[in-house]
Amino acid sequence: MLEHGAAPPAGASDTRPPSPGGPGGLGTRLMRRKPVERLVAEGGQGQGGELRRSMGVWQLTMISIGATLGTGIFVVLGNAVPAAGPAVVISFVIAGITALFSALSYAELAGTIPVSGSSYSYAYATLGELVAWVCGWCLILEYGVSVAAVAVGWGQYLNELLAGTFGFTLPDALSQPPGDGGYFNLPALLVVLLAMAFLLGGAKESARANTIMVLVKIVALLLFCGVAFQGIKSGNYADFMPMGMTGVSAAGATLFFSYIGFDAASTAGEEAKNPQRDLPRAIMLSLVIVTALYCLVAAIAVGAMPWQKFKGSEAALAGIMKAVTGQSWWAVLLAFGAVIAIASVVLTVLYGQTRILFAMARDGLVPKSFAKVHAKSGVPRVNTVIVSLFCGVLAAAVPLGQLADATSIGTLFAFALVNVAVIVLRRTRPEMKRTFRTPLSPLFPAIGFLLCLWMMYSLEAVTWVVFGVWMVVGLVVYFGYGLRRSRLATSEK
Repeated sequence: MLEHGAAPPAGASDTRPPSPGGPGGLGTRLMRRKPVERLVAEGGQGQGGELRRSMGVWQLTMISIGATLGTGIFVVLGNAVPAAGPAVVISFVIAGITALFSALSYAELAGTIPVSGSSYSYAYATLGELVAWVCGWCLILEYGVSVAAVAVGWGQYLNELLAGTFGFTLPDALSQPPGDGGYFNLPALLVVLLAMAFLLGGAKESARANTIMVLVKIVALLLFCGVAFQGIKSGNYADFMPMGMTGVSAAGATLFFSYIGFDAASTAGEEAKNPQRDLPRAIMLSLVIVTALYCLVAAIAVGAMPWQKFKGSEAALAGIMKAVTGQSWWAVLLAFGAVIAIASVVLTVLYGQTRILFAMARDGLVPKSFAKVHAKSGVPRVNTVIVSLFCGVLAAAVPLGQLADATSIGTLFAFALVNVAVIVLRRTRPEMKRTFRTPLSPLFPAIGFLLCLWMMYSLEAVTWVVFGVWMVVGLVVYFGYGLRRSRLATSEK
């Protein structure tokens, strides 16, 4: 439910004990918190310039949809339908409800603490510096590896589009990374560099480009629905739940990762015109739109083709359109939609990565160059170039394999912390005005927290190993750099 008002202005009294920024025991320094008022007051401020507030609720919603609606719906049905049958529609609803609990917590904190750091900043204000660092480190893993993994998929769909349109494809040597039959994945690097060019043009310009791409991929999915609807046969729904609720639940756990990205709008907290009002609306609206599209596409897909025939196909939607119409060029249209969809995901996720690093650099936990803002464009240029080149080279030259699965565990860990942060901030700062309140708190945040833990527990052991190694590296970086250089530690103004 919505409530008028905003976060208290900088300088308002903080009823909690002051966060120690100077000397103290190690435990005290690790638990130091950054007051909400200070986080909000520093919003937009970078080295040499400021981020510009240029985005309204429409652009923010498109950012979240752009980061969420991508490869998932184009490839996920081939894996989920065999597990759940036609009841995959229910699986999508279950996954959406699971995401909803965390989305409610994100909406409350995004409206209360409208800054670029997303869950990193929320943890800094409620759970302390060490937890915030761990959360930020998880986000770096989530966003960085996700950009690279999605960029690799873009090259595959680009080849499908080229084959259907011009009759040729790029050779494996230039479209696959070493170890996967090639030497260098050129398309993956190109799509990241293209996203970088848009981001360097300014937040407003990149948001406009993303909006166009989001609309194109929504139209592509609606086109699929319109064409495939003609091939629906009621008999395909007859055995609606062949694997029982066990299959529905298993598919729901898999499909949850199709919802990752709805939190992207929260990284635009310092570039939104009215963040307290618009961020909660954008987060909730994007989740509703994505869930509705997922369920609609899934319902029509299983009605147009018997669920037994999906058999893990990664091109299920294109195959259905070809079967219904008898024309292969429909697959070309779907490939075009997928190319646009994945490019939009690369753009929005790369945007989120740069803004999170911007917030961490401003706090002194990573080098200050990541917080340097170009005075004319209002963009953290050095940050954007470094992150883009790193992600582009990672996508082009490194076979990601199981490393890509680590994005899921990093995301779930961040989601879990956001749910805890809502509960903590409600107890420590009950007087704060909130533009959105999570219903039935602390029950709903607690449910969101437990669901995240359950999802993490269901991941494979190798994913936990990768996550553990990443955390060890992160702690070494924090204790060797961030602990001493933190702005709270140096009392830097």
